[in-house]
Amino acid sequence: MPEMKLGAVESRFAEIIWENEPLHSRELVKLCEGELKWNRSTTYTVLRKLCGRGIFKNEGGTVASVLSRQEFYAVQSRQFVDDAFDGSLPAFIAAFTRRKDLSVEEAAEIRRMIDDAVEEG
Repeated sequence: MPEMKLGAVESRFAEIIWENEPLHSRELVKLCEGELKWNRSTTYTVLRKLCGRGIFKNEGGTVASVLSRQEFYAVQSRQFVDDAFDGSLPAFIAAFTRRKDLSVEEAAEIRRMIDDAVEEG
C-alpha cells in the first residue's frame, strides 16, 4: 500500500478537496490559488501525486476522493500502529493511556467502541 502520510501542505490540499468534492479540476486550481497561493502547475503536480497514492482520482477533469477523510485517517492510524507498535493495538492503547488520564466518559466510549468492533467482527 502506498504511503498514507501527508505533510502539512498536502493535508490542507486534501482538506480542500474533501470539503468541496466532487469538483472540477479548474475549480480546484482556483481554490488553491486563493487558499494556498499555488499556481496551476503546483496544484496539478500535488493532485497527480495524491492520485498516485490512491487517495484521490481525477477522471474527466472531475476530482473526487477514493478514500473519504475518515477512511484515510483510519488507514493512516493503522499504519502508525503497525509501524510504531508492531501492529499491536493493545500496546498502542497501553502507551497512550500511560500518558493521558482518561475521563470516565472517555473510558466508557472506548469500551463501547471495542464491544461494537467485537460484535461486528
